Amino acid sequence: MTVFKYKALDSENRAIKGLVEAVNEEAAVEVLREKNFSVLFVKEENEGSVKSPTILDRIKPKDIVIFSRQFSVLISANVAMVQSLKVLVEQTENMKLKLIVSELSDEVDSGTKLSDALAKYPKVFSNFFVSVVRSGETSGKLEEVLGYLADEMEKDYDMMSKIRGAMIYPIFVLSGLVVVGGAMMIFVIPQLTAILIETGGELPFATRALIAVSDFLKNFWWFLIMLVIAVFLGIKYYSSTVSGLRRLDYIKLRLPIFGKLFQKIYLVRFTRSMHTLIVGGVTITKGLKIASEVVSNQVYKELIEETVKQVEEGNSISMVFSDSKEIPKMVSQMMNIGEKTGKLDIILKRITDFYGREINNTVTNLMTLMEPIIMVVMGVAVGIMVAAIILPMYNMAAQG
Repeated sequence: MTVFKYKALDSENRAIKGLVEAVNEEAAVEVLREKNFSVLFVKEENEGSVKSPTILDRIKPKDIVIFSRQFSVLISANVAMVQSLKVLVEQTENMKLKLIVSELSDEVDSGTKLSDALAKYPKVFSNFFVSVVRSGETSGKLEEVLGYLADEMEKDYDMMSKIRGAMIYPIFVLSGLVVVGGAMMIFVIPQLTAILIETGGELPFATRALIAVSDFLKNFWWFLIMLVIAVFLGIKYYSSTVSGLRRLDYIKLRLPIFGKLFQKIYLVRFTRSMHTLIVGGVTITKGLKIASEVVSNQVYKELIEETVKQVEEGNSISMVFSDSKEIPKMVSQMMNIGEKTGKLDIILKRITDFYGREINNTVTNLMTLMEPIIMVVMGVAVGIMVAAIILPMYNMAAQG
């Protein structure tokens, strides 16, 4: 697929320009004519072609965060919506998103509401994003709502980026240990143990175990690779079922060390999204339904869905939360106070801020804890090598 730059006249004879994706120039013209545009010219864009979505060219959360912030700034500066979108077409670096923003500009320019135009791209703009924008349009506070949306999306992105960044170091080190250890077991250890085997003496248990593992890896490395692939595909299939996904999400919350961190992340996602939706004017029940999708955990999703039923029956929003072991008592109690005082949005923001700081502290503590754990793992590996190879060779040399 190739990207084409075009200039055309819309149904009201207004000049518009933008980008369109098509196989060739004739197909691009046909796409524009289907939109009731009178095409003035179509020219291939210099950036080249856009392939089907891949890891390299897919639209990332960071791209949406940048788009949201820039759009919010332009709207708050009293730039017309269509003009703002056209400016963003030029500023957006991701070619796939650039095409979508260009199409949004055309849709809005032809009279379509912004929220309806965004809803046509559910894989790019989530239901949460669209609902917040729609509430801003309905209440006449689009500028204010876009600002809230941009702020909260940036906070969520920053939080997840910090967590991913904290995990890079231990994952890199442990991956390096596995690769180096595997290479030594397959190529180096057999040569060292061959000397010990030639002596014909009784080898220590550690040496015999190391030789057995080395022989297995050397002869059946392909089996391990297939086993890893099979486990990965099995987990992927299991997580595609409702019961499997719930079980895996439940296990996440019970993991040692990381379980509490996951719990705090899901709570912050819920409270932050609910706060943004309520501030945007979305009703409690609709906000809960949207927030259940944002949380991305089946256990919490079911809790929130049960809360929706209770709210629709006239009960308190904190009723289900107070009976759940997955929700800290402080959260349900504060939400109950927020409901009674009519300041639920303020309470949600305070809960978000509190657990946001807790997540930062937990990540910092994890980084501090990971370093000695990695050192212990490396020490154990070195100790095994010494016990299994160096000591027998030293004893053999001493006896000689």
